[in-house]
Amino acid sequence: MTLTTDSPGTDPGTAGPGTAGPGTPGQQTPTPSDGAPAAIVPRSAQPSKLSVVPLRHWWRWSLSAVAVFILAQLVWTFFTNPQWRWPVFAEYFFNEAILRGLWLTLWLTAVSSVIGFVLGGLLALARLSGSALLNSFAWSFIWFFRSIPLIVQLVIWYNLGYLFPTLGIGWPFTYDFWLIEFDTVRLLSASVAAILGLSLHQAAYSSEIIRGGLLSVDHGQLEAARALGIPRGRRFFRIMLPQAARAILPNAFNEVIGLLKGTSVVFILALPELFYTVQVIYNRNQQVVPLLLVAAVWYTIFTTVLSVAQYYIERRFARGAARELPPTPIQRARAGLRRLVSRPARPLPPASIAAAAEHAR
Repeated sequence: MTLTTDSPGTDPGTAGPGTAGPGTPGQQTPTPSDGAPAAIVPRSAQPSKLSVVPLRHWWRWSLSAVAVFILAQLVWTFFTNPQWRWPVFAEYFFNEAILRGLWLTLWLTAVSSVIGFVLGGLLALARLSGSALLNSFAWSFIWFFRSIPLIVQLVIWYNLGYLFPTLGIGWPFTYDFWLIEFDTVRLLSASVAAILGLSLHQAAYSSEIIRGGLLSVDHGQLEAARALGIPRGRRFFRIMLPQAARAILPNAFNEVIGLLKGTSVVFILALPELFYTVQVIYNRNQQVVPLLLVAAVWYTIFTTVLSVAQYYIERRFARGAARELPPTPIQRARAGLRRLVSRPARPLPPASIAAAAEHAR
C-alpha cells in the first residue's frame, strides 16, 4: 500500500487520487491494497441549506372564511330583523310559568337518568353474566325498548289503564288481586307514565354503553387481580369500573344531554314542562318565534352546563391514562394573560431615540 501527501498549495476540495480529503490538509490518506484510488466526494456535491416554505392550507382558509361569513350574517340578522321581537323574549325569559316548566324538565331529566343508568348497569351485568337466562332476558329487554319510539312508549304507559284496569298482587296467572290492588288510571298519572317511559327507554341505551365500557378494560388485569386474591366486589369497583369510566362517560353524558332535550316529547301527555308551557303561551298571544327562542336558549344553557361538567369529569378520570393533563381553557386564558402582562417592552431603534432627544431639545 502506498501513501501520498498533499503538496503545498493544493486545494483539499480538488485533490487528486490518493491525496488528503476535504477539510484535512496535509493528512496522509491510504489507498486500497489493490491499487485503486479512494473515492473522494467533491465539496460541490455536498447538500446545501434548503429554504423552508410553509404549507399553505387553501381549503382550510376558504372554509374558515365561509364559516365566519355565515356566523356574521346570522349575528347581523339578530340585530336587524324585527321579527325576533327581543322585548317579548326578555319579557318571558324569566316568566314564572316558564321557570316552573324548566324545573319540571330538569326534574324529569335527573330522575329518569338515575333510574335509567342504574337499571342499565344491571342489564349490562346480566348481558356479561354466564347465565343464559339472564343474558336472554337482558337482550330481549334492550331489543324491545330500542325498537319502539319514545313517544309511542309514553302513550302506551299513559293508556295502560285501558289494558289493565287494575293492578296488584294476588294469585299468579289470575286477576284475583286479593293482597294488594290499585286503580291503574290513578296509579299511572302523567308524571309516572313520563318517568317510566323515559327511564326504560334510557336504560336500554345506557346498558349497551356500560357494557361496551366494561369490555374495553384489559382482561389481563382482572386475571392478575384474581390471582392476587382480591375479592370480586373490590375487583369490579376499584379496578374495572374506574378504567371503564373513561369509555363510558362521553357516551353517558351524550345520552343525558339527549334525554334533557327528549323530555320535550312528554308534551303529548300534557305535562307542563318547558316546551309544553311555551306552546300554551304562544297559542294565546301568537308570539311564536320569541317564545320558541326562550325555550331554545334555556335548553342551550343547560346543555352547555352539562358539557362543561363532562369536560372536567373526563379530565379527572384521565389522570391514570395521561402522563400530563392538558391545561383547561381557564388555565390557558390565565397563561396567555400572564404572558401578555409580563412581556417586556421592545427597545426603540437608535434613530427613534435620537429623534425623541432632538424633539425634547
